[in-house]
Parts: sequence; C-alpha cells; structure tokens
Amino acid sequence: MDSPRNITEFFILGLSQNPEIQRVLFVLFICVYLVSVGGNLLIMVTVFFSPTLGSPLYFFLSYLSFIDTCYSSCMTPRLIADSLYEGRAMSFEGCLAQFFVAHLLGGTEIILLTVMAYDRYVAICKPLHYMTTMTRNLCAILVAMAWLGGFLHSSVQLFLVLRLPFCGPNVIDHFVCDLYPLLELACADTYITGLLVVANSGVICLLSFLTLAASYVVILRSLRSRSAEGRRKALSTCGAHFTVVALFFVPCIFIYMRPSSTLSIDKIVAVFYCILTPMFNPLIYTLRNAEMKNAMKNLWKK
Repeated sequence: MDSPRNITEFFILGLSQNPEIQRVLFVLFICVYLVSVGGNLLIMVTVFFSPTLGSPLYFFLSYLSFIDTCYSSCMTPRLIADSLYEGRAMSFEGCLAQFFVAHLLGGTEIILLTVMAYDRYVAICKPLHYMTTMTRNLCAILVAMAWLGGFLHSSVQLFLVLRLPFCGPNVIDHFVCDLYPLLELACADTYITGLLVVANSGVICLLSFLTLAASYVVILRSLRSRSAEGRRKALSTCGAHFTVVALFFVPCIFIYMRPSSTLSIDKIVAVFYCILTPMFNPLIYTLRNAEMKNAMKNLWKK
C-alpha cells in the first residue's frame, strides 16, 4: 500500500546550473549517446547477420548490447533535454518509472555479466564439453533468468520507495531519480530502508564481482598449460569481459555498499556507469576481439 504524499513532481537539479557548462554538457552527452547507441546497435546487427558469430559468447553479447542501448536511452535523452532549459521538473510517476527501468536493466546486466563469465569458464576450462553444456536452450534460459532476476531486484527497490512518505522538499540533487536521493526527501526515518538497499543492491554487486573475479583466477590458472596462441585468444575475450565488469561493478559497489547517504562525487560516479559504460562496452568488445572486427568488415563488404 502506498504511503501518504503531498507532492506530485520532483525538481531535478542535474549536473550543473551554469548555462555555459550546460551547453558543454549538451554537446558532450549527445555525442556520447550517439556513439553508445550506434556502437551497441552495430554489435547486435553484426551478431544477427554473421554466421561466424554463432557461439554462445556472441549470443550473450548481443543481449548485453541490447540492455546497454536501453539503459543509455533510459538516462541520457532526459539529461540531454535538461541541458537545454531551466526547470527540470519530473512527475512523481515519471520519476518512479525511470527508477524502476534503470534498476531493471542494471540488475539484468549484473546477472548477464555473471552468466558470460560462466560461459568463458566452460569454454576455457572444459572446452571438450563446451558445445554440449552451453546449448541454445540453456543460453535462452540463462538470459530469461537474468531478466527475471533484474525484475525481482527492481521490484524490491520500487517497493522500498513506495513505502516512504514524501511530504516536504521535492528537489533531487542528482540528474536521475535514484534511491539514495529519494531517501533524503522522505518524511520518515530511512535507516532500515538504507540497510535493505545495501542488502538488495550493494551486497549483490559485491558478491557478483567477487564471484567473477574468482572465476577469472581459475581461468588464468588453467591457461598455464595452453599454447601461446591459445592463451592469447583466451586472454583477448576474457580481458575484454573483465574490463567491462570492472567498469560497471566498481562504481555500483561504491554507490550501494555504503549506508544511506549522498556524496558530492556521486553524480560523477553515476555518469560513469549510467552514461559512459554503455558507450565503452562496444568499443572494448570490438577493439579487443578479432572475430568481431572481421565479422564487421565482412558485413560492410556485403
């Protein structure tokens, strides 16, 4: 049941109130958004039309690119529009919708990155069983589980917000509707809610990151018996994946593994994992992956 509230909209302060800085941010973020969406769409199209990219790795990569496209589109267009004019009002329902979708996509990406690490573990440590283990049906089930996990995570976050009464200030010192800025506006003690946020977001991020790191330690140990070419190829795909993992997980752990509070640096950190990481992912996977680059070249020749 919803808690009482007497506000109908929030006022988003954004990254800056300086008109000159806003104009710079407008140009910067529209370029970032175009590169992000264009790069991720290119990966999806390449995987879909290239018969050489039929392995589970690229199946998962196409879904990662889809999530990054949606994630970037959930955040960046609003940030770009807010850089053009004064008064960044967002309805209460619109704020919660952005909040829910962002955590749905973020939670799904966390689980999908863990699934991709498992795929690399099977491919490198148990290569003879790879095709019989990572079947198309299993891959589809793992992707579905990632979406289900993201939905459950986001639903819990939304439930925590809906329990809170909002009766006073409605100014959010951020560029998106996120949990900790909303907790600061609640007309109630949010200590317990903050602990639940740490449990639902921070601990999940930390445990997933530690699991991923442990899997790569096992992978690196198994590579000692491989040929130089085999090590190079394995390190190419694993290095790209772990770079993406670090770019996404480290900022999330910094934000959500501490008690309910906001710091001045939070907006910069949020820009990194909300806006920049979806742009970096396609660059990392294409620049470090010879198969992907060759498939893109062949696609252009057609």
